[in-house]
Amino acid sequence: MPESIFLTAEWRYLAMLNYQVDPVLLRDLVPPGTELDAHDGRVFVSLVGFRFLRTRVLGAPIPFHQDFDEVNLRFYVRRVHNGEVRRGVVFVREIVPKFAIAAVARVVYNEKYVSRPMFHSIVDNPEKIVVEYGWREDDDENRMRVECAGHPAAAEEGSVEQFITEHYWGYTTTRSSGCDEYQVEHPPWRLWTAQRAEFLGDTADLYGPDLAKVLERPPDSALLADGSAIIVRSGSGLALTES
Repeated sequence: MPESIFLTAEWRYLAMLNYQVDPVLLRDLVPPGTELDAHDGRVFVSLVGFRFLRTRVLGAPIPFHQDFDEVNLRFYVRRVHNGEVRRGVVFVREIVPKFAIAAVARVVYNEKYVSRPMFHSIVDNPEKIVVEYGWREDDDENRMRVECAGHPAAAEEGSVEQFITEHYWGYTTTRSSGCDEYQVEHPPWRLWTAQRAEFLGDTADLYGPDLAKVLERPPDSALLADGSAIIVRSGSGLALTES
């Protein structure tokens, strides 16, 4: 039986910068009971920025906290449950502009949320789509940007684009060194492949020096997803002896 619904919202204009990394960089971040997921032997981290809209927690809108930006750095894991392969994401850090949102996420899911002043720019016209997300760290700005043209399309079966966008579980290490699992529901998104993409900033304090260095180089791929309504279900702890 599915867990109860914790949160509903819309995720829109999801900009995704994807970087192949040495699995060693993520080894200590993998929650117990899961393992790194790879596409054609390649392990990725993704810097993802998007609009979080019409947010409701336990069915109720929270005043002044319904529409906001989020930027997260994530990687991909999998686990097998009763013969079913569950492919999910693990967040290295999630940035939102509201302190209350970050505090609730840390308490409920033990996710690594922080609050920072944030900004975005979205230009969507028939000739070009340009999407930018950013945040301020003291006097410095960090920003990600993608430029796309044409029409979005479904990801090809077995493609890296499908791998990046179709992980429907979240995993986080608990305070007691266990693992919580929660389900995220949304239809497959339509995607643009970015013609240009970049990230500019210094993220060593947020992600550590090794992952920050990864973000200094151009991404190996970059996407923009149109997004959809989403459901995040309540989490539950894993019995770590199960397979």
